[in-house]
Amino acid sequence: MSSTLTDTAPRFLADYRPADFTINTVDLTINLDDTCSQVISELTIKRQGDNQQALQLNGEQLTLVSLALDNHALSNDQYQLNDTILTIPASSLPDNENFTLSITTEINPQENTALEGLFKSGDAFCTQCEAEGFRRISYYLDRPDVMATFTTKVIADKSLYPYLLSNGNKVDSGDLTDNKHFVTWHDPYPKPCYLFALVAGDFDLLENSFTTASGREVALEIFVDKGNLAKAKHAMVSLQKSMKWDEETFGLEYDLDIYMIVAVDFFNMGAMENKGLNVFNSKYVLADSQCATDSDYFNIEAVIAHEYFHNWTGNRVTCRDWFQLSLKEGLTVFRDQQFSAQMHSSAVTRIQNVRLLRSQQFAEDAGPMAHPIRPEKVLEMNNFYTLTVYEKGSEVIRMLHTLIGVEKFRKGMDLYFARFDGMAVTCDDFINAMSDASGKDLSQFKLWYSQSGTPVIKVQESFEQQTNIYTLTLSQHSPVTKKQQDPQALHIPIKIELISGNNDKANQSELLELNQAEQSWQFSGFIGKPTLAMLCDFSAPVKLVFEQNDVDLLTIMKKANNSFCRWDAGQKLLMSYVQQLAFDTEHPLPKELLMAINEMLTSAGDRAFIAEQLSLPSFDEAASLMVDVEPIALSNALSKLSSFIAQGCQQELLASYEACQQERSTNDTPHSGVANRALKNVCLAYLSILPKYQALVTEQYQHATDNEDIEQENMTDSLAALTCSAKHNLADLNQQLQHFEKKWHQTTLVMDKWFALNAGVVSDDIFSRLDTLLAHQQFSLNNPNRARSLIGAFAMNNPKYFHCQTGRGYQFLSKQIAKLNEINPQVASRLITPLIQYKSFAPAHQKLMKAELVNLQALANLSNDLKEKLDAALSD
Repeated sequence: MSSTLTDTAPRFLADYRPADFTINTVDLTINLDDTCSQVISELTIKRQGDNQQALQLNGEQLTLVSLALDNHALSNDQYQLNDTILTIPASSLPDNENFTLSITTEINPQENTALEGLFKSGDAFCTQCEAEGFRRISYYLDRPDVMATFTTKVIADKSLYPYLLSNGNKVDSGDLTDNKHFVTWHDPYPKPCYLFALVAGDFDLLENSFTTASGREVALEIFVDKGNLAKAKHAMVSLQKSMKWDEETFGLEYDLDIYMIVAVDFFNMGAMENKGLNVFNSKYVLADSQCATDSDYFNIEAVIAHEYFHNWTGNRVTCRDWFQLSLKEGLTVFRDQQFSAQMHSSAVTRIQNVRLLRSQQFAEDAGPMAHPIRPEKVLEMNNFYTLTVYEKGSEVIRMLHTLIGVEKFRKGMDLYFARFDGMAVTCDDFINAMSDASGKDLSQFKLWYSQSGTPVIKVQESFEQQTNIYTLTLSQHSPVTKKQQDPQALHIPIKIELISGNNDKANQSELLELNQAEQSWQFSGFIGKPTLAMLCDFSAPVKLVFEQNDVDLLTIMKKANNSFCRWDAGQKLLMSYVQQLAFDTEHPLPKELLMAINEMLTSAGDRAFIAEQLSLPSFDEAASLMVDVEPIALSNALSKLSSFIAQGCQQELLASYEACQQERSTNDTPHSGVANRALKNVCLAYLSILPKYQALVTEQYQHATDNEDIEQENMTDSLAALTCSAKHNLADLNQQLQHFEKKWHQTTLVMDKWFALNAGVVSDDIFSRLDTLLAHQQFSLNNPNRARSLIGAFAMNNPKYFHCQTGRGYQFLSKQIAKLNEINPQVASRLITPLIQYKSFAPAHQKLMKAELVNLQALANLSNDLKEKLDAALSD
């Protein structure tokens, strides 16, 4: 089912105006059927002011059965209907301020492959209404500033669908004729329709409870597919941790009697925060040590927290319009990152946040779909669920947190909820609350919401020997584009650390507020020029122009107090060698690098942090820092640097690998186990480059995947070994992949990993391998996870062949996107990202990539999701 619409006109933030009508209550009766579900909607509507406008309701792919105003049926000549709007003229509306509208519609969930509105996920009914999916369920004022209380009666076959779920608290249930039953739910909190949810199915149920700070008992329920009950335990613990953390950190209690999570396999997003009934992609709920990696455990905890935190930052206070999306998403990502940092290593968590930002969001900021975190124009709202809105949006909240401090930030949050609880508001409303609570002028800071692109900070420094005064000068500029001709200076918090050459003087940390085009600061008390570590904790989402030599970077790596700066200095050092090798494959690499790595390997620090220090910048991270990237040269440069480190540090790498392996079998704790595996598998990645150590890969795979002691099996180690085999196309690869498939062919989420591993094989037979995988009996483009695990994994994780000189990698992606355009445009739109960023690459690759975009633009029935991105990419 395509989401192609007849209405292709863009919407603009500047055109916002309040709705002419509001909806106070919604009473839904939904009779579920695979191909003909009936929805009866009773709306109490209020005219705003004395307007005499027509009532226009949004609706898509609905069959209208009947329509009545105040219990009087409307005839066909009393309303107009097209593909997207139901219009009731003012002449047909009652004269009174309040009236009731009754609507009966029919929909076909089975054919809804776009997975918006009401659809089937396997054998279960499920909904996804954000951003504009409710209009596929019933005609409605589908906009976030129209908030109503919902009562929902769900009817279905009792044998097939014993669980009938919706928002709020359960208020009634019972049996009906024809083996049907019903459950009625009432949500007492007004909400926009995008937060409506319904699930019906036969599940296993994990139950628990949580006692709030005020003593209320909340029932906790997680619904999973049959046989997966044990895999929901980590999600339940994560939920309880999240509830406790939000009470302790922000004083926010949960407000209903029950909190439900449902895990489904067919879902476009990671999860959805519908009030009281969160629908999750099963990959962010299900885990056990045999089938889930350490990263899976971390991500489940983070996503569970994110959706729970939305109960206040998104549900109780929501966004006035979709241009304000970062109001809820940026703030909630910041909150889940703070939570994760407290649950785990704060240093490693921050590093991983920054890796994502640099590798993907910076590229988005430099690409054709660049937009402010509060966009000003939109054609397809689904296209603005972006890393800019989420990740850069969270960085903007983090900067605010840095500028006003922890205590005043908490006061600002308290004031925000006091002012706006139960309301739909704007990003300005949030910033104003923070400004009023802290007493800090944040008017210039608001520019972060309206300017796009990644700011560049130029660093200049000098030291006066006679006065021992160190001068630091910073200048800023944001990119000039067609949409942004005159970017203004931003308010940017810059945290620095000055490292003295005098061992008797402690490092000096400062918070600088850069709010002009150029500013200077002076520091005294140094004997000799200090070494400058910039952007402690990555205090702002910016790029630096700052030439530091190897000696300075090594000094920061060894002596900086700030862990992020120590890691970042190492990444800059490694990146400088990658850039040199990309232009000159014979560029000599210094032995000092090997010495620094050996020091890391023999240090007694956090092994998870050391693993991050040893990991090279990814292909995408490196590409984001280069111009006219020659992708094959960059891929080869990363490989050559890896080989240099492996060859030069092999003894220390092997010793660390064996030490981590030994500790795992003796005195692992949960934290040390994760850290040990992280370091061990980084060491294995290097060692597997060298033929004499490749047997370690096979040994680790066998031990982790097919152990006599099932408690010793571990998916993290199994996947790490398989990834090494795939990257170097080792002799045992195909045998290992066959064994893995046989072992896990009945476990959906693990098979997603198997498809992704196959897509990442670095071998000249990759395209025949991809064709075989597309024909695999367990592959379907209708399943978003499966499409992402094969098509997305190839485009994102196999740069050597995705960017091959023939253009065959681009052709493969384009062909699959064309198919997905008809099946699920949201997934198609997200998978096209590597192609639309073609201008980052060398001219020959640009030409090949652009040709595929032109072919896609010519598709019949092109969805709005793809059209918006293709038009932007090809506009120049």
